[in-house]
Amino acid sequence: MNHNFTQRLSFLALVAVLLIAFAFGGGGSRYGLANLTVQLAAIAALVPHRVALAQFWRTAGTPLRLLILLSLLLPLLQIVPLPPAIWTALPGRDLVARSLEMVGDQTVWMPFSTNPQRTILALSALITPLAVLIIGWSLPRPQLLTIGWLVAALGLVTMLLGLLQLGATDDSGTLFGSRNPGSVLLGTFANRNSTGLLLGFSLGLAALLPVPRSHPVIPFARVAICGLLVLTIFLTKSRTAILLAALPLGLAGLKALWWALGERRALAGTPNAGRAGAIVLGAIALLAVSGTALILAAPGRIGEALERFEAKDDPRRFIWEDAAYSAARYWPAGAGIGTFDEVFQVDESLENLTVRTAGRAHNDYLELTIEAGLPGLALAGLWMLLIAWMSWRARHSSQAWAAWAGSCFLLAIALQSITDYPLRNQTILAFAAFALVLLGRIAADQQKERP
Repeated sequence: MNHNFTQRLSFLALVAVLLIAFAFGGGGSRYGLANLTVQLAAIAALVPHRVALAQFWRTAGTPLRLLILLSLLLPLLQIVPLPPAIWTALPGRDLVARSLEMVGDQTVWMPFSTNPQRTILALSALITPLAVLIIGWSLPRPQLLTIGWLVAALGLVTMLLGLLQLGATDDSGTLFGSRNPGSVLLGTFANRNSTGLLLGFSLGLAALLPVPRSHPVIPFARVAICGLLVLTIFLTKSRTAILLAALPLGLAGLKALWWALGERRALAGTPNAGRAGAIVLGAIALLAVSGTALILAAPGRIGEALERFEAKDDPRRFIWEDAAYSAARYWPAGAGIGTFDEVFQVDESLENLTVRTAGRAHNDYLELTIEAGLPGLALAGLWMLLIAWMSWRARHSSQAWAAWAGSCFLLAIALQSITDYPLRNQTILAFAAFALVLLGRIAADQQKERP
């Protein structure tokens, strides 16, 4: 098959998976059919890419391949049936053992996971990011950068969709419903924190990706787009997303300063010596004017977003107290990936009970501790180290800023996981995998660019 045709096919397959994940994957575990749609699309895209799988396995670094294998192996091992002598000795299994003892069956083999069906569902969620990673790794960097601009455009699509959602009298403009119709911009998500997180990725890409050809108007266009995306993040009223927007904005500021200093050195002593500084100052002025105008156009909603930082009745602290008890019960082995909701209800204190179940720990590190124990925390730590190492390696590449847009998004996910659960929906999983591809490919190829 023609090599160019194969690359074109891979490009279209990756775009299709990301678009389907964007449209259907933002609802979380409660929306099984929507998640299944994304996973089937990922499988369909991956099936004709056996060559891409071989190429990924041949060219990806050993640390990345090892961590992918360990991430798949951990839930797989948790669904393997174990003899009674082993599973009854695991921490936290006393309730199950006593229940079986009461019915007179103490010889049954049981898997490590306290709910193997949930663990299988959690394992199936990895299909989408795995497909994105394998297909994306086979693409040349220019095509990855093109897809990066598509992701930036999806931020503007989210903004336009939000115009239909804000001010609406019902939740008909949302895909997964809303508890407060008309007051929060959700885009294609059920959770505004995830909406803000993806908008932050779009913001970073819009600010940092290189453009095919240079033009004096490009910096102004970048600033205008970034200003709109920042405003859209505020309209989600997500406190974590608003704070995490400082990451891509800070990187964009560093890039502008780096570029301005380079231009001044290149143009020193010429009539155009002030051109770089004028463009940067003009872009800053445009951002200030457009941002002020947009804030004046929606002062109430911006004010409501800021007021949420003063909230003192956050129920998550009560969930964390009981979740910490569950984590201690199952430490260091864990209860099984995906089992939080079941095991937490056993340990939830009566004084913290409400009409709604917690569903999640609202701290993914605490939830990971309950579900996967010490092995899960170690695996998460190794992923963070790998991302940091890739980010450092990418520093010599001419596309370093694009790579750092990816690592910035992955850092934002890690930070938001302290108070939320961003990786528990298919959309963020898919785009996190794309960010990893962008970072990993640039970090792996940078040696070819050095003299």
